[in-house]
Formats: sequence, structure tokens, C-alpha cells
Amino acid sequence: MNKGELVATIAETRGITKVQAERALNIVLKNMADAMERGERVTLVGFGSFRVVERAAQKGRNPQTGQTITIPAHNVVKFKPGKRLCEKVQ
Repeated sequence: MNKGELVATIAETRGITKVQAERALNIVLKNMADAMERGERVTLVGFGSFRVVERAAQKGRNPQTGQTITIPAHNVVKFKPGKRLCEKVQ
């Protein structure tokens, strides 16, 4: 399911327009991203939680040249599925 399909599903199940559904979804996603940017964990009970962690610098290899390179430390988003989501996909 992509964003457009999700918007259509929200609009259909809630009896609202696709524009209203997309606006609501964008607000939710923006607030989640803003919270993670501030270093907060975002938890959706039953679905899962998102958090930002720092990935340490590591050595890698350029596949074209075989040369060893250093990949700098950077932040990544981690997702941990909730219990109900895990049960649903079993």
C-alpha cells in the first residue's frame, strides 16, 4: 500500500474527501517526524514505536573500485512493531 492508496482508504472508511484525508495524514506524519527530530520516541500503541538512533562510523568498500572508505556516523530511524501488529501478521 502506498500513500495514495492509504489516503483513499482513509477517505472511504471515514466518509471524507481524499483532500481532507491527505491533509490529516500529512499532519500526523509531520508531527511524528518533528517529534523524532527532537529526539523523542513516537509510540502508536498496538502498532509499534519509532525512534532515532545514531549509527556509528564504520568502514565500507566501494564496490566499483574495491577501495576501503569510511562511512561517517549518522542518525537512522528504527521501528519496533507492537504486539498487536506482530499477532496480526502471524
